[in-house]
Order: sequence, then structure tokens, then C-alpha cells
Amino acid sequence: MVRIPSVPANIDEYIAAAAPAARPLLKEIRRVIRVAAPEAEELISYRMPAFRQHGILIYFAAFKHHIGVFPPVPGDAKLEQALEPYLGPKGNLRFPLDRPIPYALIRRIVSLKLKQNLAWASAKSTKKARPGKRPPNKPMQRPASGRR
Repeated sequence: MVRIPSVPANIDEYIAAAAPAARPLLKEIRRVIRVAAPEAEELISYRMPAFRQHGILIYFAAFKHHIGVFPPVPGDAKLEQALEPYLGPKGNLRFPLDRPIPYALIRRIVSLKLKQNLAWASAKSTKKARPGKRPPNKPMQRPASGRR
């Protein structure tokens, strides 16, 4: 991760402390998330920018050679296939800084996670459909082909 000297208090401070080349990318990611989830709360969690609405929607962070996006979001086969080239070793996503950032995919991730969070919150609030536990964020698995 790009060295952020102290824990930033908010996303503005995180972006300001990031490497100059990463700042416009982080600002655009933030804007895309805000459009997809206008009611989401911004926060810093695990020293990374995050958005929360009925649970965490997304974390993102600037690293030396990529922008990392966490957690992976299972539940949409077409989206999972589109994200395959960006899968990291633990199911996280890595968008290389030397390639265009797929903002439309980030929007789809946030939209799907928001839909999942709202469904979970709705089910939680009704006793008859109440789930026992919140479904975990399972890492997406890299296909067996070994393609990276």
C-alpha cells in the first residue's frame, strides 16, 4: 500500500496523502461509488477508504502498482467473469495503475453489494424471513486454467 503516514480521518485526507499519480483515480472511484450508492456513508476502516450502507459496500486503497478493491462480491456470474482478469491471490481485486481503471465494473460491484445488503437488512427486519447469520463475503475463486 502507498505509505499513508498516519491513520487518515476521512477519505479526503486519504486521497491527499496518496501518491500524486493515484489521486485522480481514487477521486474518480469515490465519485463512481457515490453515484451507485448515494446514501452510503463514507468512512476509513482498516486504514482504507470504505463505504457503508447496511454493512460495508466496498473498500479501496492505493498501492504502489495498483488500486485494490475489497471485498469480492459473489452472486452475479457475469460480473464474476468480467472481474476474472483482476483477481488477486485471495479473491481481492487489483486494478493496475498502468491500465485504464474499469470504473463501470466498480459501479456494478457496488450496485450488487448494495442490493445484497438491502436484501439482508430487509430479511433481518422481518421475523418470518429472518436469516440466522449474515452470509459471509466469500472470495471469488480463480479458474483452474491458472490464467493471471
